[in-house]
Amino acid sequence: MKSRRSFISQVLATGITPVFVPAHVLRSQTAPSNKITLGVIGAGAQGTGDMRAFLNHDDVRVTAVCDVNTKNIERSRGLIQERYGSADVKTFRDFRELNRDKSIDAVLMALPVHWHSIPATDAILNGKHIYHEKPMGMSMSESKHVRAAVRKKGVVFQFGTQQRSDMKFRWACELARNGRLGKIKEIQVGVPGGKTGPDFPEQSVPEHVDWESWVGPAPMTSFNMEKLRRDNHENITNFSLGMISCWGIHHLDIAQWGNGTDETGPVRIEGEGTYPEKGGCDAVLGWKMRFEYAGAAPITFVNQDSAGIGHGTRFIGENGWVHVLRGKISASDEGILRDPANRAGTMPVKLIESPEHTRNFVDAIKNMQRTICDIETAVRSDTLCQLAAMVLKAKRKLVWDPNTESFTNDEAANALMNARPFRGEWKLPEIV
Repeated sequence: MKSRRSFISQVLATGITPVFVPAHVLRSQTAPSNKITLGVIGAGAQGTGDMRAFLNHDDVRVTAVCDVNTKNIERSRGLIQERYGSADVKTFRDFRELNRDKSIDAVLMALPVHWHSIPATDAILNGKHIYHEKPMGMSMSESKHVRAAVRKKGVVFQFGTQQRSDMKFRWACELARNGRLGKIKEIQVGVPGGKTGPDFPEQSVPEHVDWESWVGPAPMTSFNMEKLRRDNHENITNFSLGMISCWGIHHLDIAQWGNGTDETGPVRIEGEGTYPEKGGCDAVLGWKMRFEYAGAAPITFVNQDSAGIGHGTRFIGENGWVHVLRGKISASDEGILRDPANRAGTMPVKLIESPEHTRNFVDAIKNMQRTICDIETAVRSDTLCQLAAMVLKAKRKLVWDPNTESFTNDEAANALMNARPFRGEWKLPEIV
């Protein structure tokens, strides 16, 4: 007879996991107190915002914080003191120590992009449920490696694409999926482009920053305080793929949801981009991409306000369009939105409803369910960002097989999926 762990690993590997997995199948890690204990790996701007959300949940207790910047740790301790009346929290500078702590049920991983895959895989292999900030990582191979770890261990995974927990985005996708716009002819996605920046001259490393650890597996570069800012390091290719990935994942994920392609992907990708001519920010500035699908609408993906495409996701059908971005939904005919038959949750195709993204993660752990943006969905959506980046490197159209997740008869393109060499001791934890 197959073991329960073997069974769930096989179910997850199919990519068609049911929305509900019985609690007797997956191992629950909920603390005896019925509070989920959470460790925070990365307490910068994004990690702090996410941690604040988790602190709002009475059935969660933040018990550990890890960061190589002691000022980030102290800020986190202050927020924990404010919430719990005590700053009694474990602190770490090495994520591996936090991940080995058996008293911790789940982790929030909110590090710079170059640090996503290694700590995430390590946490998962230590049996931690994980709220994994986007994007998946620097390469397709890293993304697949994290997925393989989740499938192996059967933990709960939530991707930080929080727009799926926003009613307006769900509503737009339901309108598209239910034919309320007619057959979808095209989906347009616009996100902020990259930025230029100064040269970031070398500075002395302050005592509160462990720069060697912050750089970690990335190529070593000189310290400058400005590199710690998210809007800078996300536009430096040592640490990120740029806005084509960091911002792109949000609205491309919605395009996938509304296109009904969560379990597949495009078959052809083409595009071009522009880059800064000088300065410390060297990631792609602007781009225009086209993703073609075998059985779904094509997606045009640009840096916003180019090619006449603004910020957000627009589903364009034969009978009209709907455009959604954070805080706003509009349509070619406002009657589409006023029609009682078109209200969110009332049409035949009903998408999963999640009122809040961290709450969805917590409930998934407690009930041993899939999250609204689980590992299978996360990798498929993130693949679009990776494909766009690889098209820019290849400088030509690429043909993709979404079933094998590889390029068709194209060794040079397939090599682009590999992770770059990791620096020093760092490597992806082995999955055994």
